[in-house]
Amino acid sequence: MSSPAAMPASAPAPAGDSVVKVTNLVAGYIPGVNILNGCSIEARKGELIGIIGPNGAGKSTLLKAMFGLVKVHSGTVVVRGQDLTGLKANKLVTQGVGFVPQTNNVFAALTIEENLQMGMFQRPKDFAERFDFVASLFPELAKRRAQRAGSLSGGERQMVAMGRALMMDPAVLLLDEPSAGLSPVKQDETFLRVHEINRAGVSVIMVEQNARRCLQICDRGYVLDQGKDAYTGTGRELMKDPKVIQLYLGTLADEV
Repeated sequence: MSSPAAMPASAPAPAGDSVVKVTNLVAGYIPGVNILNGCSIEARKGELIGIIGPNGAGKSTLLKAMFGLVKVHSGTVVVRGQDLTGLKANKLVTQGVGFVPQTNNVFAALTIEENLQMGMFQRPKDFAERFDFVASLFPELAKRRAQRAGSLSGGERQMVAMGRALMMDPAVLLLDEPSAGLSPVKQDETFLRVHEINRAGVSVIMVEQNARRCLQICDRGYVLDQGKDAYTGTGRELMKDPKVIQLYLGTLADEV
């Protein structure tokens, strides 16, 4: 394999403070039928982690299992040194985990401001401070705070969804296909926003089908296949690795 090359996913992450460590996670929606089959990933303080792989590899299931939405049969999810495996979503939010699902991620009948208030229902007294932080990342939301979320475009709804997840000051933000269904221009804008969120101090774990753009902005990436982490490396390493390109990235080979 040429150099630089992606490493088997058992290779350790770079030195630093671990924010999230998932170890040998086995999980699924139906008893006896597992989607994840021993998946392990790690995100350290300040990292932007990209997760790519073929359809059906278990990428979205991984995020949902980490956020308490899919039954974990074995393995652990540790956040900032605490074992949070199997906790319900509302408890995970208070422990520093934010999650933005791919679809149905805003309250369409509520205004932008009301959506952000929903993100702070457990800490309403801190709303003004957190609103200012979110507005610094998404100034359009502050300008249009009285507009109903249902009237927004897909890209604008994505901003509201990410903003709401940031209201509780998460240590890590889980993003499930943030560019799905958006135009190329809006996709680029979304990736820029994700990068800005990360630069503001939030560790990010992002599942993406747009492998090229994901690997371009992430610090490290994981390639999932059949419910396991098959390869890991920096984004650049994964983009240039011939085996990863051939097996998992398809037409990306023509772009690298």
